Amino acid sequence: MKVSVKLVFVFLFISYPILAQIIEPSTSPNQTQKLLIERGYGMFVHFGVNTFANVEWSDGTLPVSIYNPTKLDCDQWVRVARDAGFRYILLVTKHHDGFCLWDSQYTKYDVGSSLVKTDVVGEVAKACKKYGIELGLYYSLWDRNHPSYKDKNPKKYVDYMVNQLTELFTNYGTICELWFDGGWDREVSDWNLERVYRHIKKLQPQCAVGVNHTIELKPGSRKFALPDSMTVNNQYTFQYFPSDFRLWDPKIAHKFDKKQYLQQGQSYYLPYENTICLSKRWNWFQKKDLRPVRDLDELEELFYWCTDNNNTLVVNVPPDEQGLIREHEANTIVALGKRLQLEKGKKLPKNGEFISLNAKIKVSSVKNNDIKHYGAQLALDGGMQTRWVAQDTLAIMEIFLNPKKEFNKISIFEYQDTLKDEGDTFSNYRTNRIQSYKIDILENDVWKTIYIGDEPMGDCKVIKFPYSYRTSKLRFSVLEAIAPPSITEFNVIYMN
Repeated sequence: MKVSVKLVFVFLFISYPILAQIIEPSTSPNQTQKLLIERGYGMFVHFGVNTFANVEWSDGTLPVSIYNPTKLDCDQWVRVARDAGFRYILLVTKHHDGFCLWDSQYTKYDVGSSLVKTDVVGEVAKACKKYGIELGLYYSLWDRNHPSYKDKNPKKYVDYMVNQLTELFTNYGTICELWFDGGWDREVSDWNLERVYRHIKKLQPQCAVGVNHTIELKPGSRKFALPDSMTVNNQYTFQYFPSDFRLWDPKIAHKFDKKQYLQQGQSYYLPYENTICLSKRWNWFQKKDLRPVRDLDELEELFYWCTDNNNTLVVNVPPDEQGLIREHEANTIVALGKRLQLEKGKKLPKNGEFISLNAKIKVSSVKNNDIKHYGAQLALDGGMQTRWVAQDTLAIMEIFLNPKKEFNKISIFEYQDTLKDEGDTFSNYRTNRIQSYKIDILENDVWKTIYIGDEPMGDCKVIKFPYSYRTSKLRFSVLEAIAPPSITEFNVIYMN
C-alpha cells in the first residue's frame, strides 16, 4: 500500500508541469524574483543588423545583406561571460528594427535570409549550457519592419509576437528572463501584455518578465517614474502590467530603492534591474572605431551600487562586425570579475558601510542659489540622477560625520559634461570639470590633509586608505576646475 501511494505521488509529480509563477500582491519576492535576485549579474549582448550599419537604432529598412559577420563565434561571447563571473547572458534577439537573430518562420528579416545563416540564439543557448551560464532574452515590442505592426488591428501584431516568442521559448531550453523594450511607441493596451505574459509563463513558468519603463508617475499618465523618485513604497503605479521586475534603462537605482508598487489598489513587490554599458562612450551596438572602456574603479563601484538592495545589474558587452567581443573589452570585464573575486555559487560581494548618506552638509555656494535642484544635500542623498552644483569654480564642501564611525574609503561620482556623437542617439564623450582637489579631516580642531588629487577624477574617483579614520567633519576642496564643480554622489565608506 505504501509503495502504491509513492507511485501515485511520483506519477503526479512527473505528469504536471511546474506551476507558472504569475505575479501576485506581496511584500516579499516570489520564487521567480528570488532566482532573479540570486543571479544578480548578467552580460547584455547587443548584436544585429545595426552592428553593420554603425548605428544604435534603425528603421527596419536596412538590407539583410549587410549582416555579414566573418568570424562569428558565439562560444567566445559566453566564454568571456563565464570568465568575467557573469551568471547569465541577456541576448538581444530582435531590436526595434525587427531583425531577428534566429531563423523565424514568421519573417524574412532575419539571419536565415542573410549571408551568414547561423542561428545566433541557438549557438548562444548551446554555449550557455556548455559553460553553465543561464540564458535571458531581449525582445523589442516595437517592430519597424513587419507589416502587421502597422495594421489598424493591434491583435494582428500581438499574434505575430506570440508566434515568435513561442519559437524562442520552445526551441532553446530554459530561458531565465525576458526583457521587453519599445513599449512607448503604442498605447499600453495595444500590447495585450496580460495575454503575452501568461503565454510566456505557460511555456516557461519561472521566467522573469520585465518591460522597460515599468513604472509611471500617475495611473495612465505615460510619464515614467525616475528611479530617484522610487524611494517611497506604494506611491507609484505599473505602466506595464504584469511585470516581474522594474526597468528604466539606462537609469541607475536609488540607494534607498523601494520595492512596493501599485496596480488597481494592490501592492506588488518588484526588484529593479540596472543596465550600463562597458563602453565609456555609452554605445549599445558595437561601432567600427575602437572605443575606450570605463575605468575599473567606476565599474566596481557601479557593480556594488546596482547589485545592492535586492537589485540586479546587466553590463553591455557587444560583439563587433566580425562577430567577436573585442579583446580590450573582454580584458576589462574579466579583470573586473577577478577584482570582485566573483565565483559561481558564491554570493555577490558587497560594498562597505556608507557613513555619509544624508549627513549634514555645508557648501561654499550653490548654482543660482537653487537649493531644490542643485543643493548640497543632493551630493549625499543616494540618488544617481541628482547633484550638487557650485556657483564658482573654486568650491568647498564640508560633511558632518559621526566621530564614532570609522572610514577607510571614499568614492566620488563627479557629474561630467557630455558631448553627443553626431547622428547617434546614445553615444557621448564625458569630460571632467574638476582638475585638482584635496580632502581634509578635522582632528583636534585642526584640518589635516589626507588626500590631494592633481589630475581629473576620471569616471569615478575611488580613494582607499591604508588606515581607518574617524572625524566629526570632512572637507572636500576644489583647487582647480574648468567649470563650476558638480558632484552626483560623494560617498564616505568603511570597508571591512
